[in-house]
Amino acid sequence: MSYPGPRPPSALWRLAGPLMRATEGLVFPPVCVACAEPLPAMAERHEEANWFCQACLDTIEPQVPPYCSKCGEMYDGAFTNAFRCSNCEGLKLEFDFAVAACTARGPVRELIHRFKYGRRLHLRASLAVLLRRVLEEERLKHEDLAQWLLVPVPLHPERESDREFNQSWELCMRLAQFTGIPAAEVLERTLPTVKQANLNRRQRQENLRGAFRIRQPRWWHRHVQELKGRKILLVDDVLTTGSTTSECARVLKNAGGAEKVVVITVARG
Repeated sequence: MSYPGPRPPSALWRLAGPLMRATEGLVFPPVCVACAEPLPAMAERHEEANWFCQACLDTIEPQVPPYCSKCGEMYDGAFTNAFRCSNCEGLKLEFDFAVAACTARGPVRELIHRFKYGRRLHLRASLAVLLRRVLEEERLKHEDLAQWLLVPVPLHPERESDREFNQSWELCMRLAQFTGIPAAEVLERTLPTVKQANLNRRQRQENLRGAFRIRQPRWWHRHVQELKGRKILLVDDVLTTGSTTSECARVLKNAGGAEKVVVITVARG
């Protein structure tokens, strides 16, 4: 295992946990988060089968090779060597590479939409369980990820206030809970940039220039994460062009001194 896994339960939880889960199962019978079909009585909610029925799991399309070694875009064909796709050529993407768990289609796309825009916070754990798939990617599975740091892509305070949460930080916290990898909000967004949807890739990169910085420590922070020489797992829900995560990676490396930044997302758009 490349990460320590969930923290062992306390003695009290080992005694009370099964009773509490049984009571919860009677009051709120477990159902698939995608289609609401009933699920078998669950144990610990660390596995995909405790969140999704098998029919929905079968419709989730995983990101599998061959894909671009930089941005993770999947391609058809029999590629035998690592390659960089034409979409990345000529672009200076600052992260080392990006990897997603699934394609942004079907139930995954719907769950992410409900989570972000419908304020369905209970979906964060099921999405984090899917996100955990990326840790088995060939370039990550042999790393000691306990020494890495999970970092969310930040929202501008105005956007976060409107949404009432940062979806990337919610995913970070749940993934940290499932894996034992530490997580910290070390970036902040300082500029309320215009929406990216109608911009091309280069315009997106220019739009984001200077939008992020290392979070300034405050007196109430118990400690500040050391970034110099650190390896970072930069977490977001969906990767599209990679412009936002590239700018975050640039700041983490240039201003924070991070050694390596790998982007991990639930889905690839």
